[in-house]
Amino acid sequence: MRSSKKVLDNLWTSTPQSAGILKNGDLAALPDAARRYLQHAIVDGTHLATIVRLRMHGEIKLGRWLPFTAEQVIHRDRGMLWCATVRMFGLPVRGFDSYLDGQGEMRWKMLGLIPIVTGSGPDISRSALGRLQAELVWLPSALCGPEVSWTSSSEYQTQAEFHLHGHAATLELAVDSVGRLHMVKMIRWGNPSGGAYESLPFGGIVEDESRFGGYTVPSRLRVGWYLGTERFDTEGDFFHVTVDDAVYRCGRR
Repeated sequence: MRSSKKVLDNLWTSTPQSAGILKNGDLAALPDAARRYLQHAIVDGTHLATIVRLRMHGEIKLGRWLPFTAEQVIHRDRGMLWCATVRMFGLPVRGFDSYLDGQGEMRWKMLGLIPIVTGSGPDISRSALGRLQAELVWLPSALCGPEVSWTSSSEYQTQAEFHLHGHAATLELAVDSVGRLHMVKMIRWGNPSGGAYESLPFGGIVEDESRFGGYTVPSRLRVGWYLGTERFDTEGDFFHVTVDDAVYRCGRR
């Protein structure tokens, strides 16, 4: 891949056409938990964004907890690109994780010279698509269309089913009485223990939220594998993130 920063900037400028304006009346037929979630996440009358650019910081567990700073673009039609700098033993490790145009890839180098992690291929692509699926909570407008089917198992649990880049996708969301998101959960393809890839529970616990323009989205999360089991706290929790800024855009129709 070309310079990841250049690809990030190019991705950001390729804004897809808007799907229109959200009106609360459009959500009236949804299950109550789904309606509350979308009404809380997107201000009534907001243009439905097709792309978001995030700035974030946090810590990632790579044997031990390491600090990082990152920028990310999530593009409704093309996928996502996450560019980050991780400090390891005081030295910068820079690189990216991506799912773009049907292909997943990761490339990380210490000091910009020494390869640390590289990966691509079907398993990487399938896992990266799962990451994109979970991160749609940062682009909730992508969950507003008629192609998304919502069901609810309780007053506080709702499930979205849709197709993402040609693949069936499901997100389970836990919300409160006003629609604040508390947890996002799904089944993702991965190999957190380093063995064979398999389908595993994955998701995030939302610890705080923030308003960015017309969008209220998770701004502090704990993310990891085995969510919903005891293994999440002991071995699955690996990514703590705080979103510092989020900018939403859409191309006019």
